[in-house]
Amino acid sequence: MAANVYASATDGGWDGEAAETRSGTGAPAGGATIDCPDVGTKLTSVPEQARAEVDKELALLDEQIAQAYQRLSASAQQIQQDSGFADSAIVNPLKDKRAATLERIAIAIDRVGDRPEGLDDLAACTLRDSGNQPSAGAEGQDGGEQPGQDQGEGQNNEQDQGQGQGANGGQAGNGPVAADFVDIKNVQPNVNTPRPEGNASRGSFATSCGVNENGLFNSDNVIVAPGVSNGAHHFHDYVGNQSNDAFASDQDLANAETSCVDQGDKSSYYWPVLRLQNGTQEQDAQKPGGGIEGNAGEIVTPKQVTLNFVGSPRDKVTAMPRLLRIITGDAKSFVNGPANANASWSCTGFEDRQLKDKYPLCPQGSDVVRTFKFQSCWDGRNIDSANHRTHVAFADAAGACPSGFRAIPQLVQRIVYDVDAPSLQDGGRTTPLFAVDSFPEQLHKPVTDHGDFINVFDENLMKKMVDCINEGRTCGAGAGEEPGQGEEPGQGEDPGQGEEPGQGEEPSQTPEAPQEEPTRTPEAPQDGNAGGKPGDAGGDDGKGEDGKGESEPPAAEKPTAAPKPGDGSKAPGTTAPEVLATPSSGGGTGDKGGEDADGLGESQAVGTATSAAPTPSAPSQAEPQAVGQGGLADTGAQLWPAAAGAVLVLAGFVVLRRVRRS
Repeated sequence: MAANVYASATDGGWDGEAAETRSGTGAPAGGATIDCPDVGTKLTSVPEQARAEVDKELALLDEQIAQAYQRLSASAQQIQQDSGFADSAIVNPLKDKRAATLERIAIAIDRVGDRPEGLDDLAACTLRDSGNQPSAGAEGQDGGEQPGQDQGEGQNNEQDQGQGQGANGGQAGNGPVAADFVDIKNVQPNVNTPRPEGNASRGSFATSCGVNENGLFNSDNVIVAPGVSNGAHHFHDYVGNQSNDAFASDQDLANAETSCVDQGDKSSYYWPVLRLQNGTQEQDAQKPGGGIEGNAGEIVTPKQVTLNFVGSPRDKVTAMPRLLRIITGDAKSFVNGPANANASWSCTGFEDRQLKDKYPLCPQGSDVVRTFKFQSCWDGRNIDSANHRTHVAFADAAGACPSGFRAIPQLVQRIVYDVDAPSLQDGGRTTPLFAVDSFPEQLHKPVTDHGDFINVFDENLMKKMVDCINEGRTCGAGAGEEPGQGEEPGQGEDPGQGEEPGQGEEPSQTPEAPQEEPTRTPEAPQDGNAGGKPGDAGGDDGKGEDGKGESEPPAAEKPTAAPKPGDGSKAPGTTAPEVLATPSSGGGTGDKGGEDADGLGESQAVGTATSAAPTPSAPSQAEPQAVGQGGLADTGAQLWPAAAGAVLVLAGFVVLRRVRRS
């Protein structure tokens, strides 16, 4: 029997617009992008035995789109000269590649379950007008609704990648543009917080894990594409767990070092990096996931990161299962539509005003804020699901979980950046534009922002968290952190309660009960303290953490990320962080070996996929971080012979003087 596992290929467009009608083939005047049905979100039921192979093929679909967009970007002149070029050289070959990949997905599922129906309908892609229409000149920062302009000519150090599809703007020619920004002062307050009811869990638990001052980055995503190098096609900041890359097994995560003050929190918190479009060539400028795929510019280290777990306005919370995976937001929402978007952009002092599809222009003295409010309802069975969504859900507007789901602590992740409002009137030449990393075809749109979380809390610490929240207390190693820097948060802003921070839209509210079979059982692997990546900045991040809280962090712990073996003692900000690109080796996504004539990726183009919980036979392929050479113990071992010699010389001098006097 066949199983229909997908929604309509034309669903999910902005304002109900069908994908096929968004544009015809041929490059629109203002720039174009590739629009393909998102197969991953439509596969809601994949047997566990087929997950590894299906994940590999889904990663290949992303690779094919990325390469098609790169070819589109480089072919503007040919498309202008030949209206059929885009069809013959880009769109049709992409459809053929996708059809072959989708057939392999169907075969993999059919071996162990019911063959999915309708996958063939998801092969076709279109060219979509990016909406980044060129303009004669923007009109300043009075509202941010200015038409897009060619930012590729508005940088201090123009880069070659900015040519081609220049109308899409940005340092690499694929965004952002002026129309992606809006003055926060022109946004009306829009945050609505459910009122707690009788059985509400009113407490909060904070963990403090630094701001990634030690520079741990990669372009992998172990949740979506385990075992696949560069599976994200954009770079992530990582705090907490220091062993997260595409090849990390559950045991690797359990044994890892952590940047969190409370060493009982080895969870992994990661999100796309924010970059200034100022012409800087980062260390990933020529690497997959970085400059090669349109993610260019200076990576900005956050000024502050707060990680708070809050309760439910309706019910007591239950413990998260160990190794629970949650993704909030949609990295492909520019073409998928806003159904799963959960981006929230604002400014300190204005956090009662949240933006979903615009970057904020903050007034002087106010900082840019990204907020992620993760799903707070769990199905009680699975730690992951085939599309990485249906095992968790958002509560409704009143704070109630869908039927069959139970309330869990809600992670509220707040990231603050000290970046100035860009000068839109000159395309960012005076003050550069900023944008999050994205898939190349998503054009760095703010609506594509997203966050990822893997729960690796010690079970005892998780119990303390649940007790704290349910008893209405404020606990945790990060509980002393201030909610903002500078101005007070806007009226009505409450980072501790409420679900959707966007403009009245509630992504994926009240989903249907998941249909997939249970994934890995949430049994905890044994804790250990091996396997962490070496290197840590160690220094004071200046975020005002007081180390207090009922989670009992280690005694005498300073309010910074805990030092780890191999600590280089590098002060934050003294050197540029090392960018840890994951190389595309062997069959990796970036290595085509010259065999793919149309550049859209064959099946073997993706790194060998492992199971959902891979156990690598070799160390991670990420480059090692810079580690300081030698510590105090090493220095002492080298200096004590010299010190002893000095003492002997002084003693001899004293004896000689006494002999002369006698």
